Amino acid sequence: MKRSVSSILKLKAKAIVIRQKQLFLGGIPTSEQLRILVACEESQTVTMALRSQGHEAYSCDILPTTGKHPEWHIQDDVLNQLDKGWDMMIAFPPCTYLTVSGNAWMHDPERQKERRKALAIIRKLMKAPIDKIAIENPIGVISTAIRKPDQIIQPYFFGDNAKKSTCLWLKNLPLLEPTDMLDEDQLEYKHWYDKKKKRWRRQPLWYYKARDLSDEERRRVRSKTFQGIADAMADQWTAKQQVNNRKTA
Repeated sequence: MKRSVSSILKLKAKAIVIRQKQLFLGGIPTSEQLRILVACEESQTVTMALRSQGHEAYSCDILPTTGKHPEWHIQDDVLNQLDKGWDMMIAFPPCTYLTVSGNAWMHDPERQKERRKALAIIRKLMKAPIDKIAIENPIGVISTAIRKPDQIIQPYFFGDNAKKSTCLWLKNLPLLEPTDMLDEDQLEYKHWYDKKKKRWRRQPLWYYKARDLSDEERRRVRSKTFQGIADAMADQWTAKQQVNNRKTA
C-alpha cells in the first residue's frame, strides 16, 4: 500500500524527534563507542559534544561541574583517573602558571614553584597510559620546557567570532581541520584606554567582557572551550578513530 505524502512527512518528523532525544540523552549507541576522559573540564562543553556522537565521555575536574549532567562528571584529581581503561583523553589543564603573560610575575619564588608543579602535571598527562591523547593550552612555557605544540588553532577557524591562540599537543590523533573559517578582519574587538599603563589597548570583545566578573567567573569564561572547537574535536577525532578501527579489524 502506498503511503501518502503527509504520512511520510510525519514519519520523517518522528525520526527527527527520536534523533534529538537520543542526542540529548547522551548520543546514539554504536558498536564502536569510545570511552573518553575529558580532563580538567567542569563546563562539559567538549563532553556533551562527544556524547552527542554516541561516546561514553566523562568530564573530570576537582571542581563540581557547571554542566547539566553531573552523572557524567568525575569530581577528582584527574591524575587518579588516568589508568581506568580510556580509549582517548582530551585534557584542558589549568594555564595560570603556564602562559607567557604570566612571565611578568615569575620573579616570585612561589609562582616559580607553581609553574614547576604545573609542568610536572603536563608531563604526567602526556605519559598517561592512553592510546589517543590531546592536550590543550594557550601559548606558553610548555613549548620551551617540554616540546612545541603539534598545532595552533583559533576559534574563528571553526565559526566562532573570537580570537584565542590555542595550542594542541597530540598523540595518535590528526590535526584538526578548519570547519567554518571566518575572516579575521570581521572579528570583534574592544579598544580601551588602560589608565595604569597609560596607553590604548585592543582586546577580543569576548575576552574584554569578562573583565568585570569575579575572579572565579572570569577564569571560567576565559578558559571555556568554544563550541566550534568542541564540535570539531568530537566530529573529527572520533570519526577518524572509528575508521581506523574498521581498517585494523
